[in-house]
Amino acid sequence: MKFLSYWHDTAPRFAGAATSPLEGHYDVVVIGGGFTGLGAALQLAKAGARVAVVEAQHIGSGASGRNGGHLNNGLAHSYLGAKAELGKERAIALYQALDDSIDTLENLIAEEKIDCNFRRAGKLKLASKPQHFDAIARNFEAIHAEVDPDTALLSTRDLESELGSPFHGAMLSKKSAMMHMGRYVVGLAEAASRYGATIFEGATVTAHTQANGKHGIETSRGRLTAGNVIVATGGYTTKNFAYFRRRIIPVGSFIIATRPLSDAEVADVMPGNRTCVNSMNIGNYWRLAPDNRLIFGGRARFSATSDQRSDAKSGEILRASLAAIFPQLAKVEIDYCWGGLVDMTKDRYPRAGYQDGIWFGMGYSGHGAQLSTHLGTMLADAILGRPDRNPLNGLSWPAVPGHFGKPWFLPLVGLYYKALDRLQ
Repeated sequence: MKFLSYWHDTAPRFAGAATSPLEGHYDVVVIGGGFTGLGAALQLAKAGARVAVVEAQHIGSGASGRNGGHLNNGLAHSYLGAKAELGKERAIALYQALDDSIDTLENLIAEEKIDCNFRRAGKLKLASKPQHFDAIARNFEAIHAEVDPDTALLSTRDLESELGSPFHGAMLSKKSAMMHMGRYVVGLAEAASRYGATIFEGATVTAHTQANGKHGIETSRGRLTAGNVIVATGGYTTKNFAYFRRRIIPVGSFIIATRPLSDAEVADVMPGNRTCVNSMNIGNYWRLAPDNRLIFGGRARFSATSDQRSDAKSGEILRASLAAIFPQLAKVEIDYCWGGLVDMTKDRYPRAGYQDGIWFGMGYSGHGAQLSTHLGTMLADAILGRPDRNPLNGLSWPAVPGHFGKPWFLPLVGLYYKALDRLQ
């Protein structure tokens, strides 16, 4: 078993990173070489802006290369809950932004000829308990009537042709998609580079200053100045950007990938070949990879640490969960086990905009693979003076009380959600 991301191991490395020292002035410096940062850099470079991307490790090394490979449209939350919290207008705008984000990806992949196995697969939100189906049905009725007719409510019998595990019904979101995340992030970086963006890898930001409308970015490889800065670092945000650190809770998300399944095993386990997520608070999500591995993930442990030891512990928990859902795979070989940090917000809504002279996009709360490129292009458009389409403008973002970077309270959160899953 390999303790590394399947997406990293089965994609080419980006070969276009700049080898020169970091120096000079740019119109925009983007901090973070994931989907948000590269999406912004591509949009800026296409418009002729002089843009640099500064990545501490390698392109896609963070959440963009460590996720489950789902591109799910619509809200991760209950739509009814979002209406109650945000108001109907913003809830619809955010839902539609997530829909539009799938279109953005599909169009960009076609235009830039990125080979990443993009496919509109549809997503199943599966009821793990009979009482969960009632909540899914109520949410479906509002979504289907008010914002997304490309949805369907499936019965237990309907699911027999979708997957080889019993659930108590599901909501199908037909616009949802999947892709190979590693190949996509490399292709996105290559596209940004073709249009003139300069991409620096292995450049850790050590300090940021701001004076007279000019930013100074100190890194482990040199110093840049810029007219604008975009911070797109998510759960990997450093102490240099304390405002965001107090509002982002880094949470470990862990994933395993089986050996490639045979055609018979695929037909037995995942004949519908969609993205799937169950309805537990500490839930699981899964899909088939392009080579028919089952990629299976979840919040196995409430930890802000992702290293081989932590990932291995989480992998054993995930193996047990996989066997519980698919007993026919209880003894299947696990070829990959990895983890990464998800950038959670207290209310689990993302944030993007402009704060204290810095542009930012983060807080995707485990559902950013689909939205991040789209939000990156929106940030770029705002910098370029184009119409601002950001659905998150004006959404308040208070700091998490008692949180200054290290989430000491995660074990307590885990106990709370475990109790909810037992009771609900």
